[in-house]
Amino acid sequence: MNSLSRSALPDAVARARRHSSFLAMLLDREPDIEAAALAGELLAPPAVADDLPVGTRLRRERRALALTIALGDLAGLYDLTEVTHRLSDFADRSLTQAIRAAIDERTPGAEPVGFAAIALGKQGSRELNYSSDIDPILIFDPLTLPRRPREEPEDAAVRIGKRVVELLQARDGDGYVLRVDLRLRPSPEATPIAIPVEGAIAYYESQALTWERAAFIRARAAAGDLALGQRFLDAIRPFVWRRALDFGAVGEIRDLTRRIRDHHAQGQAMGPGYDLKRGRGGIREIEFFAQIHQLIHGGRDPALRAPATRDALAKLAQAGRIDGGQAAALTDAYVLLRTIEHRVQMIDDRQTHQLPMGEGLGRVARLHGLVDGEALVDMLAPVTAQVGRFYDALDADERPRLPHDPVLLHERLAGAGLKDVEAAARRISAWRGGDYAALRSPAAREALDAVLPTLVEALGEAPDPDAAILKLDSLFERMTSAINIFRLLEARPGLASLTVAILSHAAPLAAELARRPALLDGLIDASAFEPLPAVKFLERAMRGGEAGQDYQDRLDHVRRVVGELRFALGAQIVAGRADPLEVAGGYARVAEAAVGVLAQATVDEFVAAHGRVPGSELVVLALGRMGGAALTHASDLDLVYLFTGDFAGESDGPKPLGATLYYNRLAQRVTAALSVPTQAGPLYPVDTRLRPSGTQGPLVVSVESFARYQREDAWTWEHMALTRARPIFGSADARAAVAAIVADVLNGNRPARDIAAEAGEMRAEMARHKPPQGPLDIKLLPGGLVDLEFAVHRTQLIHRTGFDPDLGRAIAALVAEGLTPPSMAQAHDVLTRALVSFRLLVPDGQEPPEPTRPLIARAMGLADWATVVATLEATRQEVAEVWQGGEDATG
Repeated sequence: MNSLSRSALPDAVARARRHSSFLAMLLDREPDIEAAALAGELLAPPAVADDLPVGTRLRRERRALALTIALGDLAGLYDLTEVTHRLSDFADRSLTQAIRAAIDERTPGAEPVGFAAIALGKQGSRELNYSSDIDPILIFDPLTLPRRPREEPEDAAVRIGKRVVELLQARDGDGYVLRVDLRLRPSPEATPIAIPVEGAIAYYESQALTWERAAFIRARAAAGDLALGQRFLDAIRPFVWRRALDFGAVGEIRDLTRRIRDHHAQGQAMGPGYDLKRGRGGIREIEFFAQIHQLIHGGRDPALRAPATRDALAKLAQAGRIDGGQAAALTDAYVLLRTIEHRVQMIDDRQTHQLPMGEGLGRVARLHGLVDGEALVDMLAPVTAQVGRFYDALDADERPRLPHDPVLLHERLAGAGLKDVEAAARRISAWRGGDYAALRSPAAREALDAVLPTLVEALGEAPDPDAAILKLDSLFERMTSAINIFRLLEARPGLASLTVAILSHAAPLAAELARRPALLDGLIDASAFEPLPAVKFLERAMRGGEAGQDYQDRLDHVRRVVGELRFALGAQIVAGRADPLEVAGGYARVAEAAVGVLAQATVDEFVAAHGRVPGSELVVLALGRMGGAALTHASDLDLVYLFTGDFAGESDGPKPLGATLYYNRLAQRVTAALSVPTQAGPLYPVDTRLRPSGTQGPLVVSVESFARYQREDAWTWEHMALTRARPIFGSADARAAVAAIVADVLNGNRPARDIAAEAGEMRAEMARHKPPQGPLDIKLLPGGLVDLEFAVHRTQLIHRTGFDPDLGRAIAALVAEGLTPPSMAQAHDVLTRALVSFRLLVPDGQEPPEPTRPLIARAMGLADWATVVATLEATRQEVAEVWQGGEDATG
């Protein structure tokens, strides 16, 4: 020990005697420690006789340790880390010895297993303060806990727990060991003091609150059966550290801070009575600052899960989650505030965090080595002010709540741009009153109140605010739960504007959102507005964690993923973030991935019962818009089911079936997997009428039968449909074989027919039986997409060229050969953009509402609605001229 340390210790003894009644008493009781300190040496706490009762031994150990730590702290020999670690380690040892003694008293000689103490709070992070209580959770394993004959494990555990508390809290002339607070256990008002481990796990997995998640950031298996304690902590780790961002956690912790500030209002102002722990800018706000960032980011970054506050701040700064200078300032503040907290507690060994009033403040200041209380306040004031600013900045963007006062509410609504203010105020009052099921809980109404300013602002930005609030009201009415969606919208104001736009303009998306509010979660990430990846990557997402999933679970998982992806694609159009042509391709990739995953799942399920047909497999052929890989939000799937191999074969399973029956039943199940709604919602309508012989023929035919039918019996309209055929399920060899048959037929291996005449007759028949639904039925109107498709397919079949399932590429090939005007390429793009946009924004084919027209113009890349109308009219005229021009040649 250097000379500086020697001189500091006598001064520390003098300050302790003069200003702390508790330390003066300890110096009287431990004369050897005092004598050594006056001589410039800090003795280790003397050993206590092992033959003493455990309670007596621990109380005497604590008394000597308290004096040693205090002198080392006051002399500057121990930094805050040394002080808190020594205090925490003593708490761990004391808990362990108390558990051993409690078990041994009841079941002598038994191993101390099956009972563990989980340290929370400052003991868990090894940051105990000088006169702290401890906050353990006591858990037990009914299978291994030592107990007396015919004693229930629950009774034994409670008796052990009570004895542990008694040993630690009992007071005599030597003082006490530790104060114990068991109120952090699950539902303390209703549960025993010791909880079975499986029950504790179930609680934290299903119903624990956000503050309990924050508490477990610092949890540690501290005493007793450490293996049991660690098993418990490992089991609940997903509850603490969630990979998905939980925007409610931040708000709940901030709300907890507000309530703490309100409850301890007298301890908020710096000066006598200031609460070092709970006051504004105090210790708890530094802890919560770190924990908020840990809860947000720690689920995805395990390096941020440091229990101790200063370690957490350092890790967050290293990861770039908080500013490095801010972390350093908070760390320095934490050290100072904790040190002064220790000084306050050293005065008379009270678990208090408040600066004393009157002369007491001067005693704390002088114990710390300052002149007086004013100097102490001057030292603390700028530090707490800075911490308060940092913490308040977490809510820097928090919006003022919407007024409840009718006059003020009307003013806010009018200022936001709502026209029918009275009606809007009535609806908001109804929401706040819990008129709808999703808004009846206090938590839901609190979350609503927090997001209302954001929603009102978004409503004001809507083209028709009054119509938008009606749609929002309808959404709330149909929702079963609203808390998460409100928290999400509060955290992402831009998402609130998009939600209002979806409700205002896109009825299909609004209906889906009412069924599944969680669809908004998928729009948090910027990747939701990027083009979707290739089919194989989408299939991987749809397969998810298939291990252990039953067939129904797999169907539900695919439906959830498809719903999220289709909703995000529709939102891209509403938000003006994507070309409808790209979105059409995205819709098709999603559908193809769904067919691939669900068909394979159905095959696997079917094979388990019926085996496989040797040398044979199912092939799915897509036609129509699905074959062309350009769907709309409302498209059905035109599918043809085929099978390879011998139609006379038989499956080899426990319930064998002939090949034809086998594949017809299998195809029925695939269709059901794709089309029958489950609890996760609907998927796709499936249309199988384009199969050989249509509805008169079997659902599935062999590849050989399909080839023969197409080459010998198919009609012109069936060959027109075949121009967009694309195999989407089956092995690579099977797909190639089917594709080769399609190419062979299209290239001329088919009956000679008057293609132009038959195509004209078919289009006229369609017009008679399926007229346009409205002035914007861009598919069926003269010169619309159907006419464009007929014109293209007629040309392809007559000239036996330009075949490509992708209609855009097919037109490009025909233009290159001079077989169709170049204007048809532009016509295809215009009409397809219009179809994809209209299916989402005006699905009834009627004129769109005035506010929706700019959205359609933006989606189509045109200046305004007048330009949209003029462009569509000109395009349809060009298509009609090409279609009505006819073809003289025959194929």
